Amino acid sequence: MASIKKYATKDGKEFWRVQVFAGNDLQTGHKKYKVRRGFKTKKEATVAAARLELAISNGDLEEEKPKPVFFRDVYEEWYGNYINTVRESTWARTAGMFNNHILPAFGGKRIATITTKDVQKAVKRWFEFTSANYKRWYNYVSSVMDYAVRQGYMSKNPAKAIVLPHHDDLAGDKPENFWTKEQMNHFFACIDQENHFDVFIMFRVLAFTGVRRGELLALTWNDVSFKENSIKVNKTLTQGDKGHQIVQAPKTRAGRRTIPVDGQTMAYLKRWRRIQQETFIQLGINTMQPNQLLFTNTKNGYQSLNTPSKRLHKLQDDNGLTPRITIHGFRHSFISNLLIAGVPVTSVQKLVGHTDPTITLGVYAHVSAKQESEATAALAKYMQN
Repeated sequence: MASIKKYATKDGKEFWRVQVFAGNDLQTGHKKYKVRRGFKTKKEATVAAARLELAISNGDLEEEKPKPVFFRDVYEEWYGNYINTVRESTWARTAGMFNNHILPAFGGKRIATITTKDVQKAVKRWFEFTSANYKRWYNYVSSVMDYAVRQGYMSKNPAKAIVLPHHDDLAGDKPENFWTKEQMNHFFACIDQENHFDVFIMFRVLAFTGVRRGELLALTWNDVSFKENSIKVNKTLTQGDKGHQIVQAPKTRAGRRTIPVDGQTMAYLKRWRRIQQETFIQLGINTMQPNQLLFTNTKNGYQSLNTPSKRLHKLQDDNGLTPRITIHGFRHSFISNLLIAGVPVTSVQKLVGHTDPTITLGVYAHVSAKQESEATAALAKYMQN
């Protein structure tokens, strides 16, 4: 039974209002009502009430969906679904990109009013700011807008019509992020093993196993087999929500691997274990547990993810080492020197945890260029004989 009543607005105008029972809420059991206002006559209200009752009884009444007004509202809906599809380290990193770059540009804009010109302007600004991440930020904007279209919050995605800018290739070769055998040996000669063996062994493991930074800092002594001369990689240290450190499994099955280690590096590791035990026992800390970390901070906790880079930068600065490489450059060097030494690509791929050998060859194409140069030199020598 519909309820039809007259009401007055603040400015004194009178209208009619209808209220119709719409059943019980399935979750709470409470009664639900549909209300319509603004009818000028009782007759209009009565007709509207009858139509509303008929629509409810036939199940034809569409549920009202509150539409987010701002881009930020849609992002929060999208993000709530997104976090269930990726790992914590990924969604935490994505949230940082939105908070620092995307939401400042679009968060306060009404979603339905954002134009292709607005998106193009933001992407241009990002492009001028960074050559590396602007495409990723654009793709996230487009993903949120795709979600908005699917939910009926906007009719089309204006981000799809922009023209993505790109940097022209600079003349000359791009600096290679790796060291040759000679450059690597010179680097280790610059480290004072007697007083900084912790620094030496960290870079030794990086250079002779090809592990990633997060994999290195997550290693525990039960990952090291002195019997088999090997190291198991089965976890990685990374940043989670609000920057706190978390340990995760490798992203892919190929990332779980056992790396054979040379005898000299294993001997260094034995020495490091003794030094670590002697150092921490003086502080009353027991490092004999199987899950003891190989590389720790002064409180025997996880090192900061930035620690290896800081140590590398200091060594490069103090000794004038060139070319300058990053921590990931040790992984590049490991792969490059293996390929130069003639190790099959498929073997290198398994050692470093690549899912596909084409990744190994694609990223480290400078090695094949060196081999091609040697091949043509060998041909010239052969033709002269």
